[in-house]
Amino acid sequence: MEFWLRKDKWFQSSFNTLVCLIGCSIGDFGTILYFQIYTEVKSILIIMPIAIINGIITSIFLETLLLLRSMNFKYAIKMATGMSLISMISMEFAMNITDIVLEGSLVLSFSSVLPVLIVGFLVPWPYNYWRLVKYNKSCCG
Repeated sequence: MEFWLRKDKWFQSSFNTLVCLIGCSIGDFGTILYFQIYTEVKSILIIMPIAIINGIITSIFLETLLLLRSMNFKYAIKMATGMSLISMISMEFAMNITDIVLEGSLVLSFSSVLPVLIVGFLVPWPYNYWRLVKYNKSCCG
């Protein structure tokens, strides 16, 4: 039980999760907004995979940029993809499923953005904490 009680690691993992959330949200929300404004496509089966992939790509990009402060590009991109891919995938699915539950589809609205972000943060946070404590490594340097 002591494993889960390290406040410093909860704080650091919350920062890591927030960086991942920012990256994932940019790609995810941008994709959903694009489909909402510029296309007639409303199918969850089309929009969701594209939004998830774009969210993961933007998150990896952002985390790699942050890691470049302390390591070379090859190691930074390896760390960004390897340490946080499970976190990003769980975050993306949680965000999209929350949006579908609240809105009935993948759309951006003022009423759903905050709950989507909260769920997107909370779902991967314990995993990020666990990885940080177990391996003493974080996705954001």
